[in-house]
Amino acid sequence: AVHYRVEAADLHAHLYGVTLTIAQPEVGQRVSLPVWIAGSYMVREFAKQITGIRAHQGKHTVAVQQLDKATWSVDCEANTPLTLHYQVHAHDDSVRTAWLTPQRGFFNGTSLCLQVQGQAHMPHQLELVADTFQPKDTTWQVATGLTSVKTDRQGFGTYVAADYDELVDCPVEMGNFWSGSFKACGIEHRF
Repeated sequence: AVHYRVEAADLHAHLYGVTLTIAQPEVGQRVSLPVWIAGSYMVREFAKQITGIRAHQGKHTVAVQQLDKATWSVDCEANTPLTLHYQVHAHDDSVRTAWLTPQRGFFNGTSLCLQVQGQAHMPHQLELVADTFQPKDTTWQVATGLTSVKTDRQGFGTYVAADYDELVDCPVEMGNFWSGSFKACGIEHRF
């Protein structure tokens, strides 16, 4: 129902590119970013890192209007797939927001994934586009708590979350890192 395609728009400029597809939008669909993140209950301004939001339905461009610091309204029709494209500046190497360089990528959904008003309870898919995250002479991998739907050996591909809350509760780490695994009580754990 709600699908996010995340790619590296420019590793050196710290820019993620995000494409949000809403299969069945409402008339005047609203989208927003949270102003909080689980475990750090301060008011945050994640939305200030978003630039260049544009939207279309089919071949028609539709207007996007920012209503407040973290909310946008899209002048769209109901029940016709709506696609939004935007970039997110990722230059904060804390665990609260987003980071992107040729060495490493990291993000929380609260920094990249606009919440679709009225559809937070529906399944959400996150697609990580491998070839955009591959700096020369390196092989990046992905680590996340999201459920894999169709991913390659490095973890790039499509993941699913039961709803928006699960999506933003599972950070994504990308880069050239070591990871290990073990079983405890028959349950596989990865670290």
